[in-house]
Amino acid sequence: MPISSQRLERLERPERLEKLDSTDIKILNALQANARISNAELAAQVCLSQTPCLRRLRKLEQSGLIEQYSARLNHSMLGINVSAFVFVKLNKNTSQNGAEFEAAIQTFPEVLECCVLAGVHDYALRVAMADLQAFELFLKDKLANVHQVENIESTIILNQTMARLSPQLNNQ
Repeated sequence: MPISSQRLERLERPERLEKLDSTDIKILNALQANARISNAELAAQVCLSQTPCLRRLRKLEQSGLIEQYSARLNHSMLGINVSAFVFVKLNKNTSQNGAEFEAAIQTFPEVLECCVLAGVHDYALRVAMADLQAFELFLKDKLANVHQVENIESTIILNQTMARLSPQLNNQ
């Protein structure tokens, strides 16, 4: 089986964007704080008129630097009370096994993130579900039944004290 297109995209390095100026950095920081900010508010925050501000924003979007806009949901209000990191070792760490494993976990709604690792484990997953019973069922009935999985270790998250989607940018 060939390498999946998602896996191939991850292996290719995107071109580095030309140097960002201080106004671009202000725009990006403002969007990270509030992606729903209006163009008028954004323009006022970065000391531009609305048209140049929107032009810069579109340029940042078209360059691929801004990958998406999203909403962060309150897990507790959704009845999601258990989060964990799950470390997975594959039975054979080949490109084909990796692609098949990645395709399998894409079907699991409990998996929020999947990272390829170098070291003892091959993958780290961040998962979330209703309770410990659901977590146990996920491990035993779903993840352990993925053919490429050799070993699973997990750590329950007691409390998330901070989260960032991207690093805060500074003017250099």
